[in-house]
Amino acid sequence: MIGRAFLATFRAVLSDRSAFMLIVVSTILYSFFYPSAYSGEVAVRIPVAVVDLDDSGASRSLVRRIAALQQADLAARPASPGAARLWLETTGAGAVVIIPEGFERHILNGAQGTVALYGNGAYLLRSSTALSGIGLAVTTIAGEAASDQAMAQGAPARPALSLVQRPLFNTREGYGSTVFPGVGFLIIHQTLLMGLTMLAATLRETLGRFRLPSRTLIGIALAFFVIGWADVAYYAGFVFWFQDYPRAAGSPGALIVGGSLFVGATVAAALALASLFRTRERPLQLWMGTSLAIFFLAGLSWPAEATPAWLALLARLLPTTAGIHLMVGLNQMGASLAEQTREVLNLAILILVYGGLAWWRFTKISAPDLQPLKPD
Repeated sequence: MIGRAFLATFRAVLSDRSAFMLIVVSTILYSFFYPSAYSGEVAVRIPVAVVDLDDSGASRSLVRRIAALQQADLAARPASPGAARLWLETTGAGAVVIIPEGFERHILNGAQGTVALYGNGAYLLRSSTALSGIGLAVTTIAGEAASDQAMAQGAPARPALSLVQRPLFNTREGYGSTVFPGVGFLIIHQTLLMGLTMLAATLRETLGRFRLPSRTLIGIALAFFVIGWADVAYYAGFVFWFQDYPRAAGSPGALIVGGSLFVGATVAAALALASLFRTRERPLQLWMGTSLAIFFLAGLSWPAEATPAWLALLARLLPTTAGIHLMVGLNQMGASLAEQTREVLNLAILILVYGGLAWWRFTKISAPDLQPLKPD
């Protein structure tokens, strides 16, 4: 009976055009469509404005260094901070640099010069890129000024420190490399969940209430487990390589265990959710718009530490919260299963809870058995 249910599930996916498009075709399309928006990886030539209230040799030197940055494009020279703020609000540019009056005088007197940097909070990636480049230019000017001050005082000048930054995991520091590995596993979760619930709701809409024998339920779960693992292998084995994202940093054994837990929790949650719908369209109507919220709760785009405690706790009920952390940690960052114990236990508990709920909902209700999946 398990084998028949397993094969019948694959036949149902292949014969239902909408389910096939959702489970198979959309997974492939998203693997190329979504990364294309971030093919540039790193933002460059972000418009910035500089307000030079000092108009001295030192301030002009700083302005020239800012204009030469790859990250920044000196797009405006407002006359006052108020004009710079208005420019920032109306143009949606990246950052504003304000060089106060007396900048050079403070440096020549041996004091510390100050520079004010303001970023556009509506575009965090763009502003952080521009500000990091501007910060490098300011640091260079500060090092030169410190050497000049030491020489003027007759003290031996220490060699300027050279800061070398080497990203540990996201070596290209690209936005796509940061976001898409987590989004890829979210795509797997969403397509599996919506596809399975849509197929179950179709049967419910056509046949009314039905009961699944335990072996039939196991066969259905195994079929979707295989589909889910094929998706994981496709993304981790091909898509991340094709897009040149960080990948395969963990051991194969850890990836197999982590992928099995993630797919298992997703299938268990999908089966439990599928038992609640009566019409084919309802799962898509209710679940289609949840992807952004689910990704937000996963803690990649917003730190979990800054999320309200009750919301972070509720997020642990979603397979994606622990699953994305586990898979990104193993595949992109080379973590071990021991270092991901919390996520492993979280997914194992979800498999037991959602799997038990699905088994109770499908096998213990008072209704006729589902005939098409019964043996002859």
